[in-house]
Amino acid sequence: MVRQHKRDEDEERRRLGKTDEPVEDALVEEFRNTVAEGANRLNRTWRALIITGLFGGIDVGLGLMAMLAVLHATDSKLLGGLAFGIGLYAMRLAHSELFTEDFLLPLNAVVSHHGTWLQLLRLWATTLVTNLVGGWAFAWIVVAAFPVFENDLIETATGYMDKGLTLETGALAVLAGFTITLITRMNQGSSEGIATLANSLISGLLVVGLGMLHGALSSAVIFGAMHTGADIPYTDWLLWLSWVIPLNMIGGLVILAGPRLLRTWELVTQERAAQDRDRDEPSVVL
Repeated sequence: MVRQHKRDEDEERRRLGKTDEPVEDALVEEFRNTVAEGANRLNRTWRALIITGLFGGIDVGLGLMAMLAVLHATDSKLLGGLAFGIGLYAMRLAHSELFTEDFLLPLNAVVSHHGTWLQLLRLWATTLVTNLVGGWAFAWIVVAAFPVFENDLIETATGYMDKGLTLETGALAVLAGFTITLITRMNQGSSEGIATLANSLISGLLVVGLGMLHGALSSAVIFGAMHTGADIPYTDWLLWLSWVIPLNMIGGLVILAGPRLLRTWELVTQERAAQDRDRDEPSVVL
């Protein structure tokens, strides 16, 4: 009986990996990476937050331009969504920021006592607003440069907004938040450039190609349609945004980030204890 128990313990240890942590080595490494990256995002200066968020919106505009070119040539929403992934890839290479990317990494840092909830709210609010501003400005340039895309913009934007809040559109908004947050986690699991490219293209294919509703990405399309003169008042867009953003957050936070935190809760409590000890220890003045 004792030997069997020992064999079971050895087998469990082999499954978890070489460290003494209570979860698999891969999850330990991922958790530490997400906490470090999340803490870095939380502690950015206002200038860094604003510039990073603005360029996130501009990079989304690059994806919009690629999507419109492919959509105009092929009339295929799936291929257009795949092309949109070019903008997401540029965003990751340039280390700019997309609002829903912040549903996982900074949250891990906050619950591990590497930051505060106020810092998290500052990050979310600043990134969302600057994403929208950057997307609005770059969409204007795209419309001015390529008037041939006007019909494609108007058709796509009205497809996002015409149905209002229904079970279908609500589910599409939840899935958009979930998908972008999942891709963020996948990027943390690999440092290979080809994996980042593949993840970006997958994001575009799923979120844009399948017509999901994402606060920042879909707004770039809607802004483009507005710039063409389409009959889309800003009040209608704000009403649309008021229910899309909370549903994006449900998809990213409740469906993905929350369960991931529970999966690594032992690591969270260890990191909390370590941070609390470091704060409680008196500094030595020489």
